[in-house]
Formats: sequence, structure tokens, C-alpha cells
Amino acid sequence: MRPAVFLDRDDTLIVNRAITAHSAYPGSLFDPALVQLCPGAALACRSMHQAGFALVVVTNQGCVARGECSVQQVEATNARVRAVVRAEAGVDLDGLYYCPYHPRGTVPPFHVEHPWRKPNPGMLLWAADDLRLDLAGSWMIGDAERDIVAALRAGIDRPRTIIVGDAPAAEVGHRVDSIAAAAEIVLQSAGGRSR
Repeated sequence: MRPAVFLDRDDTLIVNRAITAHSAYPGSLFDPALVQLCPGAALACRSMHQAGFALVVVTNQGCVARGECSVQQVEATNARVRAVVRAEAGVDLDGLYYCPYHPRGTVPPFHVEHPWRKPNPGMLLWAADDLRLDLAGSWMIGDAERDIVAALRAGIDRPRTIIVGDAPAAEVGHRVDSIAAAAEIVLQSAGGRSR
């Protein structure tokens, strides 16, 4: 069993708010052509992968439940995320899981709460079983409190949780300004540094 670094997708791994701010659906990125990694994300992914961590994206995509886009659009965007990571970091994501459900959505059958929707831990637990991951040795890097709560509920210890940015989060282990800085914390814990 391998430890993983669980990564939120939007504004942790890829740029979202800056790109979608003036779109019809701010905060919802579902056009594959708009996918671009956050600064430092390619090196962060490569370094953590080389240190032996599985790289697993877990992302809420309630835009499907809200009728802003289709499952197919989310999956095409996720496929592009995988391709961009492969092209720029030279590594493959070990998993990419998304939750299209939202209890305030309007599109059946996605207009309900779901165990996969962060802050619920379902995506992390499913990934751990699916990919044979060691949750106790894993990390969570996200940009919102729901990412941290999902990790804690999945059994990841608080010191192994990292928020990128300034979102409020009461129980986070570390707060940094970039995924590159987050990767440094992960790598130092594993006895290495990015290169």
C-alpha cells in the first residue's frame, strides 16, 4: 500500500477563479481548452510522484447538479487535466475522482447529497480502496475547509493537511500560498526536497 497526496482540482492543481470570474458560471470550469496548471504545480506533482506518493485528484463538480454543464463536459475537462499533468510534469495522475452531486441542484439524479461530496470523505475512501492506498500516511492539499474536513473524516491526521490560500479552515495543519510550497512540506516529511 502506498501513501497518496490527495489534491483538490480547482485553484489547487489548475487555475479556476481567475479564468472563470467573468464567465456565465464563475467558479465552474468545464471547458477543456481552458485548463492550465497553477504556477509550480508541474514540479510539485513530479517531485511528490518521485518521492513515492500516489497523486489522486478529488473534486466536487456540483456544476452538473446545477445544470451548468454535463457529465461529459466534466469528464472531458478531467481528461485534459490528466493530459496537461502528463505533458508538463512528466507523470501520470494515479486517480481522478469527481462528485457531480449537490443537494441544492436542480438536475436529477444529481440534485441530492452524496457521500462523495466533500466535506464527506467518500471520494478519498473509495480511492484508497480502489488504488490500495495507505490513508494514515497520506496528505491532503486543497483550497477550502471542505477539503480538510473530508481528509480528517477519511482518517488523515491534521498535520498532514494543507490549505493553499487564505480560505478559513479551523483544523488545517499547514497554510501556504502555493502548491509548490505545499509540496515542500510533503517532501520534507518524506526526507526529500523538490528538484
